[in-house]
Amino acid sequence: MSTATADSVGRGTKPSKASKDHKKPTAAALKGAIQLGIGYAVGNLSSKPDRDVLMQDFSVVESVFLPSEGSNLTPAHHYPDFRLKTYAPLAFRYFRELFGIKPDDYLYSMCNEPLIELANPGASSSWFYLTSDDEFIIKTVQHKEAEFLQKLLPGYYMNLNQNPRTLLPKFYGLYCIQCSGVTVRVVVMNNVLPRAMKMHYMYDLKGSSYKRRASRKERVKSSPTFKDLDFQEMHDGLHFDPDTYSALMKTLQRDCRVLESFKIMDYSLLLGIHVSDRKPLSRESRCDSRKGQKVLYSTALESIQGNAKAPELVADDDTLGGIPAKNKDENLLIFLGIIDILQSYRFIKKVEHSWKALVHDGDTVSVHRPSFYADRFLNFMGSTVFKKIHPLRGASSRRKKNSFYVAKSASQEFLSPLKEEKKDEKKAQSLDNLDGNFYSSSKQPDLLPRVSLESTGNDEEDIENSEARRASSSTIALDDPLPSLSESQSDSELDVYLRHTDSPREPSWS
Repeated sequence: MSTATADSVGRGTKPSKASKDHKKPTAAALKGAIQLGIGYAVGNLSSKPDRDVLMQDFSVVESVFLPSEGSNLTPAHHYPDFRLKTYAPLAFRYFRELFGIKPDDYLYSMCNEPLIELANPGASSSWFYLTSDDEFIIKTVQHKEAEFLQKLLPGYYMNLNQNPRTLLPKFYGLYCIQCSGVTVRVVVMNNVLPRAMKMHYMYDLKGSSYKRRASRKERVKSSPTFKDLDFQEMHDGLHFDPDTYSALMKTLQRDCRVLESFKIMDYSLLLGIHVSDRKPLSRESRCDSRKGQKVLYSTALESIQGNAKAPELVADDDTLGGIPAKNKDENLLIFLGIIDILQSYRFIKKVEHSWKALVHDGDTVSVHRPSFYADRFLNFMGSTVFKKIHPLRGASSRRKKNSFYVAKSASQEFLSPLKEEKKDEKKAQSLDNLDGNFYSSSKQPDLLPRVSLESTGNDEEDIENSEARRASSSTIALDDPLPSLSESQSDSELDVYLRHTDSPREPSWS
């Protein structure tokens, strides 16, 4: 086995004249060679001791030749001879460990059963393969993309250490297969859309409007992938509860700032929508996919939850990690992830933007400088695609108003007996303060209040004391209003009182 430097990253050998005479490998042979090569690379890595990742580990490229008859280091196989290149094997081993992927589980997923070929909804010429357990996607990339990914690895390493919960692609390996003059570079990533969950709508969203409508050829497919303008025509937004909306947008903002720092643009949000009310899945189909999930932080819900809860494995969950949402009266499950991040704003992209800006509005084309692209992407996602469910203000105010009235009536019921008691107590106190019944009833106009008739020897002083007592008694309120005394009545009563002040004994009033 030989180890090369980073200069050879992504550079496939040009086919020689002899290699041109060879028959090109079939798609089945290439898939088999990919599986065999990945299996050999992971198995060979197990013999190397665990250690911390060093800076030079990101630029390492290991190369080995696997002849069909086998060798001392490689197994025999029934595919054409091929050469395998493994990029940054120790760094990718660390990434797999970070996401809880055990080497045996990774080998079983990649090599146990044939890969499933998927249709490519995008404009690129990439091939997509899916492992039978629905865990991993294998995507072919161009040599420039492979080269850019390896240069990106140190920053990618730092970002994952800071926050493993992200909607960015999770890369688990980068390999190159050279077979019969054909060079294929593949990257292993997480699978965003589980096969067991029927996706009623799929979208590739960028936040731009120029040529962002699905073609006629795409629309006639059984599972078409629509674009930005299609989404605006078919949906009025996906509504989330406030906490979920906040977590989702914070994750998108953080990821977009990371991509902006790497000068990456032209990425997309792959969005899958499952309508829960339509034909629920059978239990058998659920168990066929993601049985005993092997990868941490791989579902959409785990990717936006932050550090609110400890990582938990999701097994046989009916939602398969989808994010609950609503659209009008429909209950939805949302699956999403950012894809196609290996496009940097290089010279060719700058020329492409300048050329498109001449024939169309430059702000609406997908190719744009990274900072503008990130802001436009976030604005479109936060205002058009994802929306927050606001509680009904009228209903909440009515509930508050009703609760206020209930509390008020309850308090009145509680306080009314107290008020009656206080009223009776005041009435009793007023009666006690009176020395007698001072015209307590209109039927007894002849009665006078009982007053002290002790003489002080001073007629004027006695008169003043009597008037003061009568004035103080008249200020107390009774239930029945006292009849007002006429001037003649008050004078006659005073004369009666004065005539008896000289008497040595208390008068007896009858």
